Amino acid sequence: MQAQAIPLISHTDPEQIVAWQDGAAVSARQFLADVAHLAARLPQGKHLLNMCSDRYHFTVGLAAAIVSGKVSLLPPSHTAEMVGQLLRYAPDVFCLSEQEQPSIALPQMLYPGVPAPTAGTFSIPQIDAKQRIAVVFTSGSTGIPQPHAKTWGAVVHSVKAEAARLGLTGDTSYTLIGTVPPQHMYGLESTVLMALHSGNALSNQQPFYPADICETIAAVPAPRVLISSPVHLRTLLDSGLQPAALALVVSATAPLSTELAHDIETRCDAPLLEIYGSTETGLIATRRPTRSEEWQLLPGISLIAEGERVHASSEYIAPPIAMHDLIVSTAADRFLLHGRTADLVNIAGKRNSLANLDHHLNSILGVVDGAFYMPDESSPDRVTRLAAFVVAPALDAQHLLAALRERMDAAFLPRPLIFLDKLPRNRTGKLPRAALQALLHTHYAKSAA
Repeated sequence: MQAQAIPLISHTDPEQIVAWQDGAAVSARQFLADVAHLAARLPQGKHLLNMCSDRYHFTVGLAAAIVSGKVSLLPPSHTAEMVGQLLRYAPDVFCLSEQEQPSIALPQMLYPGVPAPTAGTFSIPQIDAKQRIAVVFTSGSTGIPQPHAKTWGAVVHSVKAEAARLGLTGDTSYTLIGTVPPQHMYGLESTVLMALHSGNALSNQQPFYPADICETIAAVPAPRVLISSPVHLRTLLDSGLQPAALALVVSATAPLSTELAHDIETRCDAPLLEIYGSTETGLIATRRPTRSEEWQLLPGISLIAEGERVHASSEYIAPPIAMHDLIVSTAADRFLLHGRTADLVNIAGKRNSLANLDHHLNSILGVVDGAFYMPDESSPDRVTRLAAFVVAPALDAQHLLAALRERMDAAFLPRPLIFLDKLPRNRTGKLPRAALQALLHTHYAKSAA
């Protein structure tokens, strides 16, 4: 039986725009020429660490690896420890980037500085649906990053379903602007592969600060879609800047409060849709938080309850994968989220979740950002105390603890409460557990000095 083949891109017109690179349109013809040009120059290694910071360069690198039968490794960070983990996983891994990376102890290849010449013919590569094209590592927010392989058929199916749910299919060509990196599962699906398989175009930029986000939005043609995260959206809102017209705002990577969703929809005069998934499953559900707390599963995906755990299942999620969240089904295709299973804390017989505690902390007027942290249990007969990290320039510990006491049982009050200038969030807005652990160790070391 012949394996199913899926085209590399859905853009069938050679002159159809695939990307906007620093204000210049990139056609499907040029994109495929750049892919072929890079693919012919890739080293022999089977595994590729794609560190390109330009989203278009990353996309060309990803596609060149795919047509060459190589696998892109996408870790959550590029620390020496993470690079060491990559080497143990794939000893033949090499690094692709626009410039030398002295801190990366891997063989390196520089991205070509000049676009490839375009040929007269236009031929779209066909990729085996079962081909493994990437290994994405979990964020490390709950422990050591874990690898999860992705096949071409699975990711294409996922992003096509996402585009349909978000209303990004049809004759209209949207420009997708991402504040999240393409190396993250959310960024990979929503800012890269969804563009390639919905007939839309991606922006090569990866803006972080509010002014840069507004500049990037204004630099590309409408209709525009901003694909972001709560931490970027909150910063944009607090800046007071008014972005150019958007057709849609998309958020993921962390829970989005209803209040923030309303404020973003008002400021941007556009609907905001939130997507839910994981590194293991990819996108599985969406909701519009200003309309409903319920999440709606994508077509073909179902949830299977097994004891206290819920597993996601579909043709491409097989065998079923356990979700790390507390999920309550409300209908065959709808559910509510009640925090992560790893976030559950039990102190003196009282249960709560870190997500709920974070919500109460961040709802206090004057708190810019904050997060609770549960240290590892040191001994079964010792009560482990919660810690909390907070950015609140106008508040002191006494005022903040009084406000928390009104919102939660005293058993969950943080000891210690540590004030910071900013939290160590990564580019997607997540807080790696190791970073919080290091902050707590530093706090205790200073206290003991």
